[in-house]
Amino acid sequence: MIGTDVAKGASLLSLGQLVAIPTETVYGLAANALDPQAVSEIYRVKNRPHFNPLILHCASVDDAKKYVLEWPEEARLLSSAFWPGSISFLLPKSQLVPDLITSGSSHVVVRVPNHPLTLDLLSRLDFPLAAPSANVSNTVSPTTAEHVDSTIGSKIGYVLDGGPCSVGLESTIVAFDGSSVVILREGGVSQEDILKLGIHVKTNTRGGLKAPGQLKKHYSTNKPLRIVKDIDEWMNQNPDKKAIVLLYEEKTIPLPSLLLSKNYNLGEIANSLFHVMRDADKSEAEIILVEPIKKQGIGRAIADRLERAQL
Repeated sequence: MIGTDVAKGASLLSLGQLVAIPTETVYGLAANALDPQAVSEIYRVKNRPHFNPLILHCASVDDAKKYVLEWPEEARLLSSAFWPGSISFLLPKSQLVPDLITSGSSHVVVRVPNHPLTLDLLSRLDFPLAAPSANVSNTVSPTTAEHVDSTIGSKIGYVLDGGPCSVGLESTIVAFDGSSVVILREGGVSQEDILKLGIHVKTNTRGGLKAPGQLKKHYSTNKPLRIVKDIDEWMNQNPDKKAIVLLYEEKTIPLPSLLLSKNYNLGEIANSLFHVMRDADKSEAEIILVEPIKKQGIGRAIADRLERAQL
């Protein structure tokens, strides 16, 4: 069932049921993070491997601090600049956090999401929410309530409808290494955004740290998706293959296409990516083609999702 009743969502979550919630990134499949039985239902409904940890969604910075053992200065700077928002922190967990959330790791990922309905929901609860994307694992993440309802709606208590997601890609996940931050997953907050705060940024070289979104194959369409450097060359080599192309800007090509942005606006491309991938999956094409994207700003997160989708 889809609706906008925040009180109903809060009641169901308090009873240990699952509720899909809107965020600015993607829709999340939420459960009481302090209730292992409810959390185990997330893994069951998503068919998610238990070695893939979950993100803890909190109502505020002070709330998030309850579930971690330390709060570096860099976490203070980032939370002041971007929370509520699409960046998540990997930090040593407190004893309040069940091991099921972290897949046995000593660290937990926390964030404060930026959506009025979900912030209202969190303010009514006396527990944080574990909430990975509200879809079957390794499929395209949902960015509308209808996406959720059409796939797992019959398996959960409620879908809280907050409209289309404003960012459309999952949050950036960072760890902390001295005075630097380490990007474990590219997302809604870019490297450039972090650098503007005067914080040094490293790419992920820390093996063994468990964070969501690190599986090699992820965000996959049912039809094969391929990143190709030259669409014309691909057509010449595959003349009998029915393809559909995802375009970053308006241009004329001799194949069916779907537009991600009119003028190569990376924010628009990020926002429309998962929705357009779903539309391409419903087409009569045999394969989905897309050119490499510029790896700057949120383009790095887009590239990450496309590269994992094509594996």
